[in-house]
Amino acid sequence: MEPDTQRELIPRDDAVHLIGALSAMKDRLLDAAQQWELLDESGHVPAVPSYTALLQHAADAQDLSRDVLRLTADFARSPHSTTRAGSAVLAHLATAAPMSSHAAPHFTETAESALSLPRSSHPTDRHYLKNRMVIDHASARAFLRRTSESLRDAAKELDDHLGFHRFLSTLTPRETPAPPPPKPSGRHR
Repeated sequence: MEPDTQRELIPRDDAVHLIGALSAMKDRLLDAAQQWELLDESGHVPAVPSYTALLQHAADAQDLSRDVLRLTADFARSPHSTTRAGSAVLAHLATAAPMSSHAAPHFTETAESALSLPRSSHPTDRHYLKNRMVIDHASARAFLRRTSESLRDAAKELDDHLGFHRFLSTLTPRETPAPPPPKPSGRHR
Protein backbone atom coordinates (compact mmCIF):
# COMPACT_ATOMS: atom_id res chain seq x y z
CA MET A 1 0.00 0.00 0.00
CA GLU A 2 1.32 3.45 -0.85
CA PRO A 3 2.54 5.57 2.09
CA ASP A 4 0.13 8.43 1.20
CA THR A 5 -2.83 6.07 1.27
CA GLN A 6 -1.64 4.57 4.54
CA ARG A 7 -1.41 8.05 6.12
CA GLU A 8 -5.00 8.79 5.05
CA LEU A 9 -6.39 5.76 6.88
CA ILE A 10 -7.91 6.10 10.31
CA PRO A 11 -6.89 2.98 12.21
CA ARG A 12 -9.69 0.44 12.26
CA ASP A 13 -9.89 0.20 16.06
CA ASP A 14 -10.07 3.99 16.39
CA ALA A 15 -12.82 4.18 13.76
CA VAL A 16 -14.83 1.38 15.40
CA HIS A 17 -14.48 3.05 18.83
CA LEU A 18 -15.63 6.41 17.46
CA ILE A 19 -18.57 4.83 15.61
CA GLY A 20 -19.65 3.32 18.93
CA ALA A 21 -19.37 6.66 20.73
CA LEU A 22 -21.26 8.48 17.97
CA SER A 23 -24.02 5.86 17.89
CA ALA A 24 -24.45 5.94 21.66
CA MET A 25 -24.67 9.75 21.66
CA LYS A 26 -27.08 9.69 18.71
CA ASP A 27 -29.33 7.27 20.60
CA ARG A 28 -29.28 9.41 23.75
CA LEU A 29 -30.32 12.48 21.75
CA LEU A 30 -33.11 10.62 19.94
CA ASP A 31 -34.41 9.16 23.20
CA ALA A 32 -34.51 12.62 24.75
CA ALA A 33 -36.29 14.10 21.73
CA GLN A 34 -38.92 11.36 21.89
CA GLN A 35 -39.40 11.17 25.65
CA TRP A 36 -39.38 14.84 26.65
CA GLU A 37 -42.96 15.78 25.96
CA LEU A 38 -44.89 18.90 26.72
CA LEU A 39 -48.37 17.98 25.54
CA ASP A 40 -50.73 15.71 27.46
CA GLU A 41 -52.41 12.57 26.06
CA SER A 42 -55.07 14.68 24.34
CA GLY A 43 -52.43 16.78 22.55
CA HIS A 44 -52.91 19.94 24.62
CA VAL A 45 -50.67 21.93 26.90
CA PRO A 46 -51.52 20.92 30.46
CA ALA A 47 -53.44 23.50 32.49
CA VAL A 48 -50.47 23.76 34.84
CA PRO A 49 -47.31 22.56 33.06
CA SER A 50 -44.52 21.46 35.35
CA TYR A 51 -41.88 24.18 35.52
CA THR A 52 -39.54 21.77 37.28
CA ALA A 53 -39.87 19.06 34.61
CA LEU A 54 -39.37 21.58 31.80
CA LEU A 55 -36.35 23.09 33.52
CA GLN A 56 -34.97 19.55 33.89
CA HIS A 57 -35.34 19.14 30.11
CA ALA A 58 -33.14 22.24 29.73
CA ALA A 59 -30.54 20.95 32.21
CA ASP A 60 -30.41 17.53 30.55
CA ALA A 61 -30.18 19.11 27.09
CA GLN A 62 -27.25 21.18 28.36
CA ASP A 63 -25.53 17.99 29.53
CA LEU A 64 -26.10 16.34 26.15
CA SER A 65 -24.72 19.40 24.41
CA ARG A 66 -21.63 19.36 26.61
CA ASP A 67 -21.05 15.72 25.65
CA VAL A 68 -21.43 16.50 21.93
CA LEU A 69 -19.02 19.42 22.27
CA ARG A 70 -16.51 17.25 24.13
CA LEU A 71 -16.73 14.51 21.48
CA THR A 72 -16.25 17.09 18.74
CA ALA A 73 -13.29 18.75 20.49
CA ASP A 74 -11.61 15.40 21.17
CA PHE A 75 -11.93 14.37 17.53
CA ALA A 76 -10.77 17.78 16.29
CA ARG A 77 -7.59 17.42 18.40
CA SER A 78 -6.87 13.95 17.04
CA PRO A 79 -4.55 13.48 14.07
CA HIS A 80 -7.41 11.65 12.32
CA SER A 81 -9.34 14.88 11.81
CA THR A 82 -6.89 15.96 9.10
CA THR A 83 -7.39 12.91 6.90
CA ARG A 84 -9.89 12.93 4.04
CA ALA A 85 -12.41 10.81 5.95
CA GLY A 86 -11.64 12.65 9.18
CA SER A 87 -12.41 16.00 7.57
CA ALA A 88 -15.82 14.72 6.49
CA VAL A 89 -16.49 13.39 10.00
CA LEU A 90 -15.36 16.69 11.51
CA ALA A 91 -17.72 18.61 9.20
CA HIS A 92 -20.68 16.60 10.54
CA LEU A 93 -19.49 17.08 14.12
CA ALA A 94 -19.06 20.81 13.47
CA THR A 95 -22.73 20.89 12.51
CA ALA A 96 -23.80 18.81 15.51
CA ALA A 97 -21.96 20.91 18.10
CA PRO A 98 -23.79 24.24 17.69
CA MET A 99 -27.04 22.47 16.83
CA SER A 100 -26.96 20.67 20.18
CA SER A 101 -26.36 23.91 22.06
CA HIS A 102 -29.56 25.46 20.67
CA ALA A 103 -31.86 22.96 22.38
CA ALA A 104 -31.30 24.00 26.01
CA PRO A 105 -32.29 27.68 25.57
CA HIS A 106 -35.54 26.63 23.88
CA PHE A 107 -36.34 24.27 26.74
CA THR A 108 -35.54 27.10 29.17
CA GLU A 109 -37.92 29.43 27.31
CA THR A 110 -40.60 26.74 27.55
CA ALA A 111 -40.06 26.52 31.31
CA GLU A 112 -40.19 30.30 31.66
CA SER A 113 -43.53 30.39 29.83
CA ALA A 114 -44.84 27.60 32.06
CA LEU A 115 -43.97 29.71 35.09
CA SER A 116 -45.75 32.74 33.61
CA LEU A 117 -48.86 30.83 32.55
CA PRO A 118 -50.64 30.66 35.96
CA ARG A 119 -50.03 34.39 36.51
CA SER A 120 -51.65 35.46 33.24
CA SER A 121 -55.30 36.22 33.69
CA HIS A 122 -56.24 37.33 30.18
CA PRO A 123 -57.28 34.47 27.82
CA THR A 124 -55.32 35.99 24.92
CA ASP A 125 -52.15 36.06 27.01
CA ARG A 126 -52.68 32.46 28.09
CA HIS A 127 -53.27 31.42 24.49
CA TYR A 128 -50.10 33.23 23.39
CA LEU A 129 -48.02 31.65 26.19
CA LYS A 130 -49.31 28.16 25.40
CA ASN A 131 -48.53 28.57 21.71
CA ARG A 132 -45.09 29.93 22.54
CA MET A 133 -44.46 26.95 24.82
CA VAL A 134 -45.44 24.48 22.10
CA ILE A 135 -43.19 26.20 19.54
CA ASP A 136 -40.21 26.49 21.89
CA HIS A 137 -40.49 22.91 23.09
CA ALA A 138 -40.93 21.55 19.56
CA SER A 139 -37.94 23.61 18.38
CA ALA A 140 -35.78 22.25 21.18
CA ARG A 141 -36.72 18.68 20.33
CA ALA A 142 -36.05 19.36 16.65
CA PHE A 143 -32.54 20.58 17.51
CA LEU A 144 -31.95 17.32 19.39
CA ARG A 145 -33.13 15.31 16.38
CA ARG A 146 -30.97 17.31 13.94
CA THR A 147 -27.96 16.87 16.20
CA SER A 148 -28.65 13.14 16.23
CA GLU A 149 -28.83 13.12 12.42
CA SER A 150 -25.45 14.86 12.15
CA LEU A 151 -23.91 12.29 14.49
CA ARG A 152 -25.49 9.51 12.43
CA ASP A 153 -23.94 11.01 9.29
CA ALA A 154 -20.53 11.23 10.97
CA ALA A 155 -20.77 7.55 11.95
CA LYS A 156 -21.76 6.69 8.37
CA GLU A 157 -18.63 8.45 7.08
CA LEU A 158 -16.54 6.30 9.39
CA ASP A 159 -18.41 3.16 8.39
CA ASP A 160 -17.74 3.98 4.72
CA HIS A 161 -14.10 4.51 5.67
CA LEU A 162 -14.02 1.02 7.18
CA GLY A 163 -15.41 -0.25 3.89
CA PHE A 164 -12.47 1.44 2.19
CA HIS A 165 -10.18 -0.41 4.64
CA ARG A 166 -11.75 -3.71 3.58
CA PHE A 167 -11.41 -2.82 -0.10
CA LEU A 168 -7.74 -1.94 0.29
CA SER A 169 -7.06 -5.17 2.12
CA THR A 170 -8.24 -7.08 -0.96
CA LEU A 171 -5.79 -5.14 -3.12
CA THR A 172 -2.69 -5.60 -1.02
CA PRO A 173 -0.51 -8.37 -2.33
CA ARG A 174 -0.49 -11.40 -0.15
CA GLU A 175 2.70 -13.27 0.47
CA THR A 176 2.95 -15.93 -2.15
CA PRO A 177 4.95 -19.02 -1.45
CA ALA A 178 8.31 -19.15 -3.12
CA PRO A 179 8.27 -21.18 -6.31
CA PRO A 180 9.62 -24.67 -5.86
CA PRO A 181 13.21 -25.15 -6.91
CA PRO A 182 13.62 -26.41 -10.47
CA LYS A 183 13.63 -30.13 -10.82
CA PRO A 184 16.76 -31.64 -12.20
CA SER A 185 16.36 -32.44 -15.83
CA GLY A 186 16.96 -35.93 -17.06
CA ARG A 187 19.70 -34.85 -19.49
CA HIS A 188 23.25 -34.45 -18.32
CA ARG A 189 26.10 -33.29 -20.44
